[in-house]
Amino acid sequence: MKKVLIIDSCIRKSESRTKKILDSYVNVLKNSNSFCFEYIDINDLDVVPLNNYLLNKRSELLMDLKNNSSFFKYALQFYNADYIIVAAPFWDMSIPAKLKTYFENISVAGITFQVNQDGDCIGCCKAKKMIYITTRGMNIPDDDIMEQGGTYLRALSKFLGINEFEMLSTYGLDMCSEEVLKNRLYALELMAINSAKKLLYE
Repeated sequence: MKKVLIIDSCIRKSESRTKKILDSYVNVLKNSNSFCFEYIDINDLDVVPLNNYLLNKRSELLMDLKNNSSFFKYALQFYNADYIIVAAPFWDMSIPAKLKTYFENISVAGITFQVNQDGDCIGCCKAKKMIYITTRGMNIPDDDIMEQGGTYLRALSKFLGINEFEMLSTYGLDMCSEEVLKNRLYALELMAINSAKKLLYE
């Protein structure tokens, strides 16, 4: 079975518009027997930003990865996933801080990427694709320079060796009428369902 890692960074949880789109996406996959799921709620995760002490400790423990695998559990989980779904609201022009901290923690040389003798970074992750689901209250479309969440995750995917990246998004949800809001969310939900259906045949 294909492993799907779901990374949920929807801060408002059940009230989150992004979470509802994520649920629609995942429900399509759950109707198939081809996938198994691992779920991370970023809000409840025990990760902290790296500092000098943690960097040194990480380097030391990497010398004996087999016996220190629990320290690298999130990096190993990310490395082993076949598909990765990230759901996060637009937050201060990018993604929530704790989600960025999570990615900082799973970006481990020797697990999710490596550096060759020429100093080039080579991604090691098994995932075929990363899907990024996001909603923006502000009137900022995908191609606006103020939208840095998709830019960052697209670059991170490439860095970690994930060749396919798809962003499913809508915007202006806090700036429109109730009718327009419903229409935009419905359109995004359809996009998510169609994207998930494609995964069924890959």
